[in-house]
Amino acid sequence: MNLKLNYKRTALIGFAFFGILLLWQVYDSWCPTFLTDIFARRMYGMSSAELKAGDPEKILNVQWLVGIIMACDNLAALILLPIFGRLSDKTKTPIGKRMPYILAGTLVSAVAFPFIPVFFHGNSIAGMVIMMAIVLMFMMMYRNPAVALMPDITPKPLRAKANGIINIMGYFGGAFATVLGIFFKLSDYINVPDEARKAWIIEIPFLVASVLMVISAMVLFATIKENKVAEEMKEQMEEGERMAAIATPVTDDGPMSKENKQMLLAILGAEFLWFMSDNALGTYMQNYVIYHLNSSSSNTSKLVIAGGVASVIGFAIAGFIADKIGRKWTISCGLGLTFLGLLLMCFVTPTGKVVGANGEFAFPALLYAVGIVRGFGMALVHNCSFPMVVELCSSNQIGKFTGYYYTASMSAQTVTPILLGLVLNRTLAWRTLPVYCSVLILLSFILFTLLVKNIKAHKVDNSKGLEALGADD
Repeated sequence: MNLKLNYKRTALIGFAFFGILLLWQVYDSWCPTFLTDIFARRMYGMSSAELKAGDPEKILNVQWLVGIIMACDNLAALILLPIFGRLSDKTKTPIGKRMPYILAGTLVSAVAFPFIPVFFHGNSIAGMVIMMAIVLMFMMMYRNPAVALMPDITPKPLRAKANGIINIMGYFGGAFATVLGIFFKLSDYINVPDEARKAWIIEIPFLVASVLMVISAMVLFATIKENKVAEEMKEQMEEGERMAAIATPVTDDGPMSKENKQMLLAILGAEFLWFMSDNALGTYMQNYVIYHLNSSSSNTSKLVIAGGVASVIGFAIAGFIADKIGRKWTISCGLGLTFLGLLLMCFVTPTGKVVGANGEFAFPALLYAVGIVRGFGMALVHNCSFPMVVELCSSNQIGKFTGYYYTASMSAQTVTPILLGLVLNRTLAWRTLPVYCSVLILLSFILFTLLVKNIKAHKVDNSKGLEALGADD
């Protein structure tokens, strides 16, 4: 039997990831700066803009508090993701086992999300943090089942290519959020007196993200009939199980073999380290640009777009590279490239060239090279790592193993904001950010390359032409 990757259906499943990355891009880009500003007011009685002009070291002093709040969110995810993964594995409904969690999580998250900037504008840290917690809780209900949906109906040897399509769809969501950041500049809100702050500057990106997230979930629900597709794919899933890239075969009821368990632990350990690096940059990059480089927040959005374009290219070709050299070496190459990009970032300094009306500096061109190299490298890593984890489980454990994957990533994202916040507080130097990220990526590269085996899947023939686009559905 020839295994067939249905590109049209895979892209439609990607609407789930479109909503996830759309929301997280807005959340990660804006919330740390919201927290920085609101903590500056609480601790020093001044806005972050006033501190930046008069006593910039105090901005660094509050980063550990920012890290704690961001980490508390991730700690909740660490608990909830495995729970919802296992629950969805055991759920049976007329609309599928994943879809109820996707729809409920989307609805509540979308309603709560726009209230985060409302409470920030009202200078209410309690209200803001409560809304962040609600969004995060219900996004965890959404996220694990949404991610598990792809391997539910995709044979194992095809998952790297399918994951590339899923991630490209996700990056379209992230790119849309980033474009919003160019037109609705956070620095135009942060760097002006209180009386000049316009709520719509920070509200519109959150509202748009909520609306598009609901639309993406509705498209997913309307086009993917989960139970029907699972039944249609039953024979191909069984064939994919026989062709999997694993040391020893897996069964529904038997214990996990020693070789597979060692592989799983090695992958998750390396994943923990690279997510510590990745999340550190995602959490603090906006503050790095605004408070260290003294540049416009819109430049962060442009940097994300540059990295996103490189990521899309990486996702598009990662599956084909993995077919040639194996998933292990594809990930190792991605980690190596990411390390080189972060090493370049260690040499970035403020330009000192005033270009903005608020005295903002020109953006260092070298950072675009950093974003492109890192974006391409991490695309190779993310594209192949999740399929490697779910390769090691049977079809009725996909939610559980998706939970393992996210346990490692969310553990990292729980630790790293606090750890880096404390480091910034002690060093009082934003230059610490790229050094911290570089060291973690290097450790991840060493661990992954030394301990993970390169097992290539059996060669498969993909569907072509109209058949690949789902004309046979």
